[in-house]
Amino acid sequence: MKDLRGQLSQTRATVHIGKKGVTEEVIKEIKRQLKDRGFVKVKMEKSVVRILELDRREVAKEVAERVGAELLEVRGRTFVLVDKKGVRVSEIERFKKGRRKKRG
Repeated sequence: MKDLRGQLSQTRATVHIGKKGVTEEVIKEIKRQLKDRGFVKVKMEKSVVRILELDRREVAKEVAERVGAELLEVRGRTFVLVDKKGVRVSEIERFKKGRRKKRG
């Protein structure tokens, strides 16, 4: 798990929870990404915690329960969810390669 956390820490958040909170659209997108890649990294805006009047960890746990995923880690306002079937490490590598910026 520690190695997996290290690999996922190098990826950027792919889902953002904004001032509208945890909407059905957000839940659908998280489920889609879990199905496609086996993991999803989510970032919450500061206002989400204030609006929902919940601790950031409570928000992360609620989202994990709603999508049927395992909460791997919470760091600041960012959390990582993994599919209970397991993360495909090849997908993490492919995702990181696709996100690198070209220099030149």
